[in-house]
Amino acid sequence: MIEFFFDCSSPWTYLAFHNIQPLAKELGAEIIWRPILVGGIFNTVNPSVYAQRETPVPLKARYMKKDLADWSRSAGLAIKMPPTVFPVNSVKAMRGCIWLGKDMVPFATTVFETYWGGDKDISQDAVLAEICRKVGVDEQKFFAGISEQAIKDQLKANTEEVVARGGFGSPTIFVGKTDMYFGNDRLPLIREALERSKASAA
Repeated sequence: MIEFFFDCSSPWTYLAFHNIQPLAKELGAEIIWRPILVGGIFNTVNPSVYAQRETPVPLKARYMKKDLADWSRSAGLAIKMPPTVFPVNSVKAMRGCIWLGKDMVPFATTVFETYWGGDKDISQDAVLAEICRKVGVDEQKFFAGISEQAIKDQLKANTEEVVARGGFGSPTIFVGKTDMYFGNDRLPLIREALERSKASAA
């Protein structure tokens, strides 16, 4: 089993979200999708992210831009960094993922594509309504659903849970309950962990 804690406002999460699905399918691993708010994590345990944005190291920033472009090309994804609105308030989109439950993957995929590929502001109701129409979700039910207190509480609970389990950003991925990995570039290690788990269960 893979638990995938994610926020659509991260380009590295978009890559991992895209890349982990064929990996899980190949190895017969179930993915449990766990929407979070990465800003809540940064505020709680990782405020250095904000400092890095305010005063970036020029050489590191230039390399990170190249690194993201390399990974994007490898995955076949269009990612504009930074998008016009960055950082973006993803709370409604992530509540939408919670509300959709097991049907969240097409919606989340389109949120990623719309924000990172289409450079549209996913905090805006009009953009979210357009995404709903694309994936066949009733937009009136969607907006009513994401305003429910239980949905808001679950998103907060997921965010608090990943911090309690040692997470400090998005994506945070667990193989089993305790084997934690952070970031798209850890997928080769996740593959090895899944293969070990599969071998020990045989």
